[in-house]
Amino acid sequence: MDKRRVAETILNLVGGADNVKEVTHCFTRLRFVLKDERIPKDEEVSRAEGVISVVRAGGQYQVVCGTKVQGIYQELEDILREKRSGGGAPSGAAPTSPRRPIGDLILQKVAEIFTPLIPAIAASGLIKGLLTAARLLLERYGIDLAATDTYVILNAASQVIFYFMPIFLAMTCAKAFRCNRVMAMVVGASLVYPQMDALIQNTEQATTIFGLPVLKNAWQIGSSVKVFSYTESVIPIILAILCMAVLERWLTRVIPEIVRLIAVPGLELLVILPLTLVVLGPVGIYVGNGIQYLYDTMMGFSTVLGGALVGGLWGVCVIFGAHRALLPIGLNDVAVNGRQNLLAFAGAANFAQGGLPWGYA
Repeated sequence: MDKRRVAETILNLVGGADNVKEVTHCFTRLRFVLKDERIPKDEEVSRAEGVISVVRAGGQYQVVCGTKVQGIYQELEDILREKRSGGGAPSGAAPTSPRRPIGDLILQKVAEIFTPLIPAIAASGLIKGLLTAARLLLERYGIDLAATDTYVILNAASQVIFYFMPIFLAMTCAKAFRCNRVMAMVVGASLVYPQMDALIQNTEQATTIFGLPVLKNAWQIGSSVKVFSYTESVIPIILAILCMAVLERWLTRVIPEIVRLIAVPGLELLVILPLTLVVLGPVGIYVGNGIQYLYDTMMGFSTVLGGALVGGLWGVCVIFGAHRALLPIGLNDVAVNGRQNLLAFAGAANFAQGGLPWGYA
């Protein structure tokens, strides 16, 4: 299959580059946000080479391509870049569709933020699982695998995506919110910088920035004490980059172009970092703790009921693209408790579908 030809065919059928506002992908689908959803004919798109089916949901036009979706998406990006580099939209471009519902927009942004991280999270989980299985197996023969350099190095590699989560999320958030990716990563890296992390976790000594108090705290989780920290955190950096995107647009409008290259990123850092440490970060941490409390309460009431609810609705959420909204809960679970079970329930749903006879799948 010629993936470039497939990408060109799909692009033409959905109305061409002029009709595409945004396009992302998940594991099996191209997810278009179109200016005019009346242009593509579902039956024609479904019959195209490389296309399995079409789904309209969550404000997106979803083209299901199966496991070849990533290659098709890469070709599609190249084609869109080539077409748009030639100039703006012609006068006959498709009309802009009405403003999308806020719920659809939130789901779209959540998908843009978390979807790129899934392969790295999956790879890390696979390595962690293999290391744990190997360690437990070799313990039976009196071999301490955890003491070997290989184990230490691979275990560190599997932990990187979680420990430095604010940096990775800063990059994807910047892409989703259309702001400077490198500056966003600087903000994320500032939160997990070792000296900054030690400062935040030192709850016995007050810290200020520009005279404003940097909030620190610790709370009880079971028999252990969890100290306020931004490593492995999720929500604080999302709030920070969202505000940074708004600030960047305003600064770009008001600052003269001759000094914009230096002044805009400099002022961004001077404003966003204190704002994050004083307001946005603590709000994000407590929102994350609130979400975690609700999730833990549901699981504490009945693990069977909670697992059935997540697993039973997972397939429905996938159809509408809403399953991306559940991923932050799993990542927040890792940040708070060091483990998560949400994706285990989702995995059970996927295995159940895989076990169905072909006639019912």
